[in-house]
Amino acid sequence: MMKNYSTIQKFLHDFVLNKKFINKSLFELEKIIYLKNKDIKNQSHIFITGLPRSGTTSILNFLFSSGEYTSLTYRNMPFVLSPNFSKLFNKKNTPQKERVHGDGITYDINSPEAFDEVFFNNDEEFVENELLNYLQLILLSESKVKYLSKNNLSYKRIDLIQSILPNSIFLIPIREPLQHAYSLLSQHIHFNQLQKEDDFIRRYMNYLGHNEFGLNHKPWNKPVNFYDLNKIDYWLEQWFLFYKNIYNKYKSYINCYFVIYEELTNLNYIKTLLEKINFNEAESIDLNYFKNSNKQEINIDFSNNMYENANNIYSNFKNI
Repeated sequence: MMKNYSTIQKFLHDFVLNKKFINKSLFELEKIIYLKNKDIKNQSHIFITGLPRSGTTSILNFLFSSGEYTSLTYRNMPFVLSPNFSKLFNKKNTPQKERVHGDGITYDINSPEAFDEVFFNNDEEFVENELLNYLQLILLSESKVKYLSKNNLSYKRIDLIQSILPNSIFLIPIREPLQHAYSLLSQHIHFNQLQKEDDFIRRYMNYLGHNEFGLNHKPWNKPVNFYDLNKIDYWLEQWFLFYKNIYNKYKSYINCYFVIYEELTNLNYIKTLLEKINFNEAESIDLNYFKNSNKQEINIDFSNNMYENANNIYSNFKNI
């Protein structure tokens, strides 16, 4: 959507998202007007997290389609911290369009997206004190009781979220490492070009904490042997370092579920996963949300040793 914004829309996004004071002030105003202090602490809210290009958006759209959960949507932009207030502005529906990634996933103004990093990108004291209030405001805006989040950075704060929302569920998708690394590389090259052509795309992604690709890319872990962002080995090593840490830290967490990307077109696998998370709509499953999970042909050189190390981690997840 950021590619289609008018000059006025770009100005508004820059003005609001670039200044935490404005967003926080609107948040405080929203609490005064809308907050009702309903008990949502013990609901089974779902947080989807992990590396991008692992199926996080497909899982988000699939679960959101049930109508059981509320998420932030494009309708909340740019007033992300005031979900009720923002609905007063963005009333006009928009047609479905393919997102800027060029991966076949479409969206409109009512589509859920990873916007809550605007909230989490504050100091930890603010997050601890206000998370329940913020989720209540989001849920009140749609009269729901369960929150659904896709945020690729939430893996860093699973313990914090769990301490506040003890029954929360974390879904962490895992994708075959070579395919995943190739997809990350391709998107990085793609967004480099887009951001060079339109700097607003770079700024927009920065506001939302989307530094996974492009000119402002930030590695998830400090590179060890591979530093060239335009080579697949960099992304393969990042995959290995990221998921090695995820496996070691969260494999024993009973509320963390590792989702194998390649199994998302397997009906029985989806049903089993939904049963694990007590999903109420297990009878109506639309696998079309996962139709893009096809393998790409990869004809570039890569480090066999790095791939072997990554593949061993991938096997560990598959055997859980």
